[in-house]
Amino acid sequence: MDPHLAGTRDRLTGVRRRLRRAVLRRRRPLAALLTAVAVAAGLHAVTAPPPATVTVSVAARDLPAGAVLRADDLVAVDFAPGSVPDDLADDAVGRTLAAPLRRGEPVTAVRLVGPLLTAGSPGLVATPVRLPDGGMVALLEVGDRVDLLAADPRAGDAEVVASGLPVLAIPDETEAEGVTASGLPGRLVVVGAEPDEVPGIAAAAVRAFVTFTWSGG
Repeated sequence: MDPHLAGTRDRLTGVRRRLRRAVLRRRRPLAALLTAVAVAAGLHAVTAPPPATVTVSVAARDLPAGAVLRADDLVAVDFAPGSVPDDLADDAVGRTLAAPLRRGEPVTAVRLVGPLLTAGSPGLVATPVRLPDGGMVALLEVGDRVDLLAADPRAGDAEVVASGLPVLAIPDETEAEGVTASGLPGRLVVVGAEPDEVPGIAAAAVRAFVTFTWSGG
């Protein structure tokens, strides 16, 4: 064998032996170092900040249209920022539901009695109408379309005040012998009306017996 190659091989062998002895001498410190690194990585994972969330009020149970929201009707749930509805209602407690709310559903402004009830019907305004017959109102559901009629018992005639009005909300009013908690007879219904129909509806509610028929359009 070439003496030069043999010498190189011997030197490499010596280097490997010295490295091996050095590693063996320091195996405990190296093991401790690796353990410390693993523990540090684990602590970092445990103490990493949680993902950002937004607290949203949702229904604690299925709630019917017309219900007045109480504090125990709602629970706070954390939502991911991108999943939060744009029209969340502020201070929903004490407000009246215009439509049913399912358990876990966020409380949005369009679910409450108020101006935004007509968000899906441009040009209409939310108009409250008190119908004298509470039992008649119990036949209605949110989403029905009705024609309002003003009947004059003395004259024995009736006229159509407005046609094709969508029922937007039926607030919950506890009745006792035909009188609601507000002290007024009948039941309140919120309909969507054209602005120029509102004065006629208001006048009819004062001077006549207002009733309704279901409308096809």
